[in-house]
Amino acid sequence: MDGTVRKKSASDKAMIIDRISILNFKNIEDAELSFSPKINCFFGNNGMGKTNLLDALYYLSFTKNHTNLADSQLIKHNQDFCVLQGFYSEGEIVEEIYCGIKQGQKKVFKQNKKEYERLSDHIGLIPLVMISPSDSNLIQGGSDERRKFVDMLICQCDKAYLHALIRYNKALQQRNFLLREAPDSTDISLFEILEEQLINEGEIIYNKRKEFTTEFIPVFKEYYQIIAKGSESIDLQYDSQLNKLSLARLLVDKRAKDKMLGYTSVGIHKDDFHFLLENYLIRKTGSQGQNKTYLIALKLAQFSFLVKEGSTLPILLLDDIFDKLDADRVEQIIQLALQPEFGQIFITDTNRKYLDEILESMNHDYKLFQVKEGVIKEL
Repeated sequence: MDGTVRKKSASDKAMIIDRISILNFKNIEDAELSFSPKINCFFGNNGMGKTNLLDALYYLSFTKNHTNLADSQLIKHNQDFCVLQGFYSEGEIVEEIYCGIKQGQKKVFKQNKKEYERLSDHIGLIPLVMISPSDSNLIQGGSDERRKFVDMLICQCDKAYLHALIRYNKALQQRNFLLREAPDSTDISLFEILEEQLINEGEIIYNKRKEFTTEFIPVFKEYYQIIAKGSESIDLQYDSQLNKLSLARLLVDKRAKDKMLGYTSVGIHKDDFHFLLENYLIRKTGSQGQNKTYLIALKLAQFSFLVKEGSTLPILLLDDIFDKLDADRVEQIIQLALQPEFGQIFITDTNRKYLDEILESMNHDYKLFQVKEGVIKEL
């Protein structure tokens, strides 16, 4: 690996989750676990609860679960509530993050026993990257999946972007309401006010996405070449209507059409990020192994971006990532994960083969856990 990927070293501060308390989260009824500051491995059959544990860690970082389930669906069957409590450290700094979800009530999220006024204030405090089989939606799903990926990544280290996104989406909802409920109104002043908000926030978002893409692509390409050993050409392209016309021009030109449609047909909410393999969309030409390699490289580049833009090594979650990969690619990923630029890592797999390989090839502190029917036991 050269200097392009290695942004920071182990001497940088790392956010570590020391222990977690889980009550009635998905199929995990009750768990009190303490973790290694470096490697934590979990093995067990599919459906036993390995991913649910990682999802609990994800939830404590993002105030929502990895697959966007409704909060009520996270509560264990036949229970009324669930609780997550994580205890983190970063050098001398200690953080206690609490989340309580009760059926039919607003969830409670606290930092050091103080409830947040806005959940968005929590984003970025506990930087985290998760690589999971559900990431296939980034390739196979619609443009909204890819926008969410980019938005969540930038939001973790740029509050101005997060707030611009919140304001843009609010103005978009209001304009869409106006288009549906009062399309025949001759008073265009309301449209002009909302469109001015969309333009101001949209330009910020567009420029940040362009800047991000330019910075992100070289690191992403390098990670792919390391894992695939340089055998394939990949790319990522930012596609936006604003590449050709200003948002002000687009909104005015499409206002009449939007009134007929009942929604806003132009803007940064229509952006897409094209995932390419050998200059073709990877969802049309890529094998399962190539798709998985692409997604892993994408997420490792996400990790590098967060490290470069922040001051803390994120927590890295690797959920069942070895399936569908040949031995060479698995070996490259294992070697990458053991590099000093990665901090605390959580790895799940259905058997111990790759986990034992990882543990045998490292000189780091580690813990190994068995997961069976929602019960997690340290070995």
